[in-house]
Amino acid sequence: MSKVNKGVAAAIILSGIAVLFSGLALLFAAGLLGAERPAPPNFEAQARQYLLQKPEIVAEALQRLEERRQAAATNEFEAIIVERREEIFNDPTAPVGGNPQGDVTLVEFFDYNCPYCRKAAAILQQAMTGDSGLKLVFKEWPILGPGSEFAAKAALASHKQGKYEVFHKALMSHSGAAGEKSTLIVAKEVGLDIERLQQDMQDPAIAAGIERNRALANDLRIAGTPTFVVGDQIVRGLVDLATLQQFIVNAREKPKD
Repeated sequence: MSKVNKGVAAAIILSGIAVLFSGLALLFAAGLLGAERPAPPNFEAQARQYLLQKPEIVAEALQRLEERRQAAATNEFEAIIVERREEIFNDPTAPVGGNPQGDVTLVEFFDYNCPYCRKAAAILQQAMTGDSGLKLVFKEWPILGPGSEFAAKAALASHKQGKYEVFHKALMSHSGAAGEKSTLIVAKEVGLDIERLQQDMQDPAIAAGIERNRALANDLRIAGTPTFVVGDQIVRGLVDLATLQQFIVNAREKPKD
């Protein structure tokens, strides 16, 4: 953890302790002393001494506060997923892998220059190979610079030549950074018409599709790649095959609306 992150974490903890102390003081005053009885002059000192003698109470209370915060965030994201379900899972302009008619849809937000996305690509392939009912929706979300933007537009343009999935796999397995030159080299290797590809990349619909993905990622509070959406769950970051499969099982077992 960086020094900045440590400082932020420490500030959050101290703020939490301050809030907790104030809350306990109010509870003690209202509950133990009675609403109409004023706290004794040394009440804060007594409360402080109590917490110092039993610091585990502070840790337990902070943990419960964090659990409540996470539960509230989960409920918020679930509501957004329900509200934006069609845009997330059934966008007709988004490329699809696996079984297009599958009973479970897994959505991935990714960037071609993200090393964890490249690792995830192999895991996703295993998941699709082992699950004939899995539909994978690709959400191009270039966040790592101009090279990523170019690669994303090229990938979406390749969809018009019927080669999105093979091009996507080739870009993910490419050893170097994704940039204009390397993307076009990979495109030629998989048999794409380069002149047509570059023309199709200028289609305003492609840029519009990427912007829709950006807006959707922002609304879902997605901060990095890869991120997955399956059922009513958001999976943030790279996970192993077993973990991903469990999220898919959970989505499959949950009663449909």
